[in-house]
Amino acid sequence: MAMPLSEINDVISASCDSVRATAPLVHCITNYVTVESCANAVLAVGGSPIMSDEPADVEDITSICDALVINIGTLNQRSIESMKVAGAKAADLGHPIVLDPVGAGASRLRTEVAGSLLETLPIALVRGNMSEVKALAGAASATKGVDVNPEDIVGESNIETAAQFAREFAERAGCVVAITGPIDIVADANRAFAVRNGSPLQGRITGSGCMLSALSGAYIARREEDAAGAALAAVVHMGVAGQRAAAKLERMQGGTGSFATYLMDELSLLDGAALARDAAAFEVA
Repeated sequence: MAMPLSEINDVISASCDSVRATAPLVHCITNYVTVESCANAVLAVGGSPIMSDEPADVEDITSICDALVINIGTLNQRSIESMKVAGAKAADLGHPIVLDPVGAGASRLRTEVAGSLLETLPIALVRGNMSEVKALAGAASATKGVDVNPEDIVGESNIETAAQFAREFAERAGCVVAITGPIDIVADANRAFAVRNGSPLQGRITGSGCMLSALSGAYIARREEDAAGAALAAVVHMGVAGQRAAAKLERMQGGTGSFATYLMDELSLLDGAALARDAAAFEVA
């Protein structure tokens, strides 16, 4: 039986309010393009970010944090070493790890590094677009740089197929997966949810996916016992913020620069009650 919408919304609301009440400390090893946006996104939802990527520093930093977010967007040998060191420490401490495999499938290095991290670390959540996740799964796919291949986009016509793929990937990988796009899919091995929140404008600014991965670290840090529910709440938070930012942009007749600002505003203003009211999430059979 599908989870009732009221129960889904309760999980989303409680997850959001827990983050705001407890301010989890999140260690982000992310890319140089979006690092400031990621830090601000964590702050906006109520967490506290640390953005260290120095190999000699990351073990100590991870030790004092509640979660680790690894984003491979601007890989180099130094950051790869930092990811391995921080990941090993987080694993030793039992801290949840979020992996954002930016551009997996676009190059051999990205695909190999993301696959190695997934194989060697106890990843709690993989957050990526469908092309990136398919590359990790070894399925045939071709990314468009760091963007999703148009053939892989999840829409109304392929929700069930995408949900089944996500459940199977989650089972094989032993983690939760959040596949984001026009329709988002969040799954563990037993259940999958679809989310119809969000705005196409999120794809027209740099870093909306990276920001989601970063703030997901704050969410999972406070609901480790229900990583799927925490990831679902994080996805809804970003989606509702995107919708509200787009509505404000239309009223103000602004452009994408204004949208980025409004998006951060809305991330900071939403609480659990607002998310539960505006969430468009449901379980996929």
